Amino acid sequence: DISYWGCAAQLFFFSFFIVSEYFLLTVMAYDRYIAICKPLRYGTLLGSRACVHMAAAAWGSAFLNTLLHTANTFSLPLCQGNVLGQFFCEIPQILKLSCSDSYLSEVGLLGVSACLFIVFFVFIVLSYVQIFRAVLRIPSEQGRHKAFSMCLPHLVIVSLFLSTSMFAYLKPPSISSPSLDVVVSVLYSVVPPSVNPLIYSMRNHELKDASRRLM
Repeated sequence: DISYWGCAAQLFFFSFFIVSEYFLLTVMAYDRYIAICKPLRYGTLLGSRACVHMAAAAWGSAFLNTLLHTANTFSLPLCQGNVLGQFFCEIPQILKLSCSDSYLSEVGLLGVSACLFIVFFVFIVLSYVQIFRAVLRIPSEQGRHKAFSMCLPHLVIVSLFLSTSMFAYLKPPSISSPSLDVVVSVLYSVVPPSVNPLIYSMRNHELKDASRRLM
């Protein structure tokens, strides 16, 4: 059980953290692009002030986007009961409880957000295309290994985050079921944040050595 305002707060924070992570993953792709393709200009293009501005822009954009969606979703009249087919409050499940045509406005907002996410996805893909082209031109094997080791954790997180979330929201209705929806939601809402520290810390030599000794 959860209260109406508790559900609104849960949806807000869940959406905020999901959108923030995606925005920050896009910024990190740009960071790796500059580090590998334009290393001599890295200090100029990505100084501490630029990093603060990009992080603030990511969090600010995520906050405004989430505030708009949350306010619009919870302004809808709900007349299909109060039982969600999910273990947490999310927008698609709440829209199923609405009986008003006004839910189309939230569907339109979701469409705009989806277009924005596609733009960021294309930016990440193009960044990695340039990165891989630059890495393959590195003459030394040690240099290529260092570049790949810097990009691999980020690429794993992006792949895991996008593949699970895209499957959750774009899977065909023919294979949709309440139990599958719950399992997929766990995959994109719980698994990526849980493995983030493990994947990123694998670049730490001390942790690698400790893991080898433990195994």
